[in-house]
Amino acid sequence: MAQHASSKKRIRQDAKKRLHNRYYKKSARTAIAKLREMTEKSEASAFLPKVVSMIDRLAKNGNWHKNKSANLKSKLTKFVNALG
Repeated sequence: MAQHASSKKRIRQDAKKRLHNRYYKKSARTAIAKLREMTEKSEASAFLPKVVSMIDRLAKNGNWHKNKSANLKSKLTKFVNALG
């Protein structure tokens, strides 16, 4: 167990950040799954910018690697464009 006050505080901060990061990662994954289930192009193309924004925020904060987010955005955009 931590002895120093600073390390105790760091543990508290890390736990708080972890919960925060888990929430936003899970929200993004749920939104991506929801987008992939859509069958109408108009509905999907309206929802795509919101998902892309979530992905960009995760990449900006370092929660997801920038290449992972770029690959996801590319695949999702291709998916939406292929809908008929």
